[in-house]
Amino acid sequence: MLHLVYDSLTGNVRRFAESLARELPLPLCSIQGNPPTAPYLLLTYTFGTGEVPKSTDRFLKAHAAGLRGVVASGSYHWGHNFARAADLIAAEYGVPIVAKLNKGGTAADRQEVLRWLQAAALTARTGEPHGTLDRTQQQSPRRERGGYPL
Repeated sequence: MLHLVYDSLTGNVRRFAESLARELPLPLCSIQGNPPTAPYLLLTYTFGTGEVPKSTDRFLKAHAAGLRGVVASGSYHWGHNFARAADLIAAEYGVPIVAKLNKGGTAADRQEVLRWLQAAALTARTGEPHGTLDRTQQQSPRRERGGYPL
């Protein structure tokens, strides 16, 4: 079972993650809490002019093994830097971008992430890759990472 792990500055990402956890339900924790004990979807925000928050970066350096996908929030007014933390994390860790949220996200964003989580739960048993919001990205070719099966 995937866990939801979030990092939130203003509360937008936390509220979005909580709504997902209520719907499925899934284990939910902040990056400041206990480290994940299972594969997880990371939900974070974009800081400044398109950067990964330092708190998220530190967390990933210590707990990247379980990362399976990323959701990032941002603001459309940043143009090409909108939710860029998702791009940077996906590129560095070889995971799919599940969604990019404008601020707190919309009901459509929530449904897209829920569909991805449900597909991830179904395919976790078979080891088959599952889709992402960004259809051009490929699932990491590694079949196992850090002791967690993909």
